[in-house]
Amino acid sequence: MDFGTFYQFVGGHLVEATQSDEVTLAVADSWLVEDGRVRSIQAHYERFVSGVATLDSIANPHNITHADIAPFFEAVIDAVPDSGRWFPRVEFHAGLRAPLFLKLREAPAQLGQARLWSHPEPDPRSNPAVKGPDLSLGMQLRRSAQVHGADETVLLAADGSVIEGALSSLVWWREDVLCAPDDSTSWLPSITRDEVFAVARQLGLKTRTERVLPSDLSGCQIWILSSLQGIRPVSEWFAEDDSAKPNHIVFDAGSIARVEAFSRRLRMLSTKPAWNRD
Repeated sequence: MDFGTFYQFVGGHLVEATQSDEVTLAVADSWLVEDGRVRSIQAHYERFVSGVATLDSIANPHNITHADIAPFFEAVIDAVPDSGRWFPRVEFHAGLRAPLFLKLREAPAQLGQARLWSHPEPDPRSNPAVKGPDLSLGMQLRRSAQVHGADETVLLAADGSVIEGALSSLVWWREDVLCAPDDSTSWLPSITRDEVFAVARQLGLKTRTERVLPSDLSGCQIWILSSLQGIRPVSEWFAEDDSAKPNHIVFDAGSIARVEAFSRRLRMLSTKPAWNRD
């Protein structure tokens, strides 16, 4: 991935900056922009604002609020080129007077099917409900999956139940019912998951949440979701303990057709960025 150009929001403007290794990333958010169009920018804005609102006075000593973040987002939108594929990331750095930053990156290529690997220990994240503090850990966990011949690490609760991917959310199909982990697990609120569930309901399909072990997903079609990659169908699931591996994952022409149908619907959600500041 292109590491991009780094900007700090100072005096109402984005100015090029040097990223420090000592910074504390308190909140972050990112989204895919294709030829100036993006899905659910309002939801990304609200998730970022909500994350900042959880910070204490040490992390946010100057009481940055949505009133300060709205013009920052406007500057970010203006900074992203109208052509090409981009993957901007907004960041809030703890303790700074000017804590708002943009990392402007070109988006990597669209990927296809995915292979999963179950992390052998319970979820190691410190703050899974806020995007930002555990991003570096998520990247490390994904690299662990790659060492095991997979593309994404699946995080499990202490009882072995499925939470989500290190840098993605996880959903599955029980025939024509779209399912996902329930609120008894600590998963990051996923904008793409919300979009996919909304598409399913628009198509008249049922949705539900449930608490499951990996082995409970035998015979299911499984997807991993992210703002960058959209929907990726799962073809294999590895685990150090084979008893925790689904016996069979549905990955056939029918499942690929379903991915394509839902991906077309997601693309239809892309618009020129706009959001309600209130």
